[in-house]
Amino acid sequence: MNPKLHRFLISAARSLAALAVCSLTGTSMAIADDGTYQHFVTGNPENVQPATRGLIVMQGGGDDVDENYVQMGALGGGGDFVVLRASGADDYNDYIFKLCGCDSVETIVFTSREDSSDPFVIETIRNAEALFIAGGDQSRYVKFWKDTAVEEAINFVAAKPAPIGGTSAGMAVLGELVYSAMTESVTTELALQDPYYADITLDRNFLNLPGMHNIITDQHLQERNRIGRTLAFMARLLQDGWTTEARAIAADRETAVHFNPATNMATVFATADHETPYAYFMRSAKAPEHCVAGEPLKFRGVEVYRLGAGGSFDIANWQGSGGIQYELSAVDGSVVSSRGEVY
Repeated sequence: MNPKLHRFLISAARSLAALAVCSLTGTSMAIADDGTYQHFVTGNPENVQPATRGLIVMQGGGDDVDENYVQMGALGGGGDFVVLRASGADDYNDYIFKLCGCDSVETIVFTSREDSSDPFVIETIRNAEALFIAGGDQSRYVKFWKDTAVEEAINFVAAKPAPIGGTSAGMAVLGELVYSAMTESVTTELALQDPYYADITLDRNFLNLPGMHNIITDQHLQERNRIGRTLAFMARLLQDGWTTEARAIAADRETAVHFNPATNMATVFATADHETPYAYFMRSAKAPEHCVAGEPLKFRGVEVYRLGAGGSFDIANWQGSGGIQYELSAVDGSVVSSRGEVY
């Protein structure tokens, strides 16, 4: 028997068993596929097809912003909400189910690239009315999904249009341009001293989300002092000819950017007690003065617009409202700000 058909039949049989248990208990049920991916479902396992609208949710990691799942559930028409991850288990299911007003919440935990060709996995993703990529390690998402049917399925959901979101590593892969972190996660100090340091691994031609053209993202910004490495990413994109205008959306932990591609408007949300609830919209069309392997980066005049919770930003025109505008430069291994404060 064809191995893919065999795996599909096993998944289907287990799905029927899960349906019986869930209908009786209302609890999450795990379905493992011969020791590869895991599947968990809370709520109704049957597929529904309500009308949906688009939204892209980008959270910088940390404790989740409840409004992410309220809005994604509403714009997903109360349909099937699917969480994708490459570590962990069904941690999100009950939490999201209580917030999203959805028919169901499902989680698929990937363990290898082979999982990305499984018919059950692909069908589950394509049937989603809302899709969220959990945190963890973005290199696994790129390794497991790029140039596979999972990449196509995610793009299919985005094009419906329907809500797509991600936190931390999940946010990292939402832009057209991606810091893939294939080795170790690079620090600001190392990135500014050498913009071609081995840990700066960039990627493209992955997800194709509406309105995210020419954008790279970064996360845990102030918490881990990463804005300097964001500058290095932008400098590399310009220096290597990947773009003529580098754009970045970066967010601190417990802070989320909700971007509506239909209106081109983004709004910032945050947890109630977070001290640095800021998102940063960064842009430069100026090539770096000096961007050479093994030498400190010189990159001046990068535009920054910092927004707090409740602020809005027009992605198409790259203009904000309710925030602070300033410039950052990378000089002699340090970040210099036109307003004195970097963040």
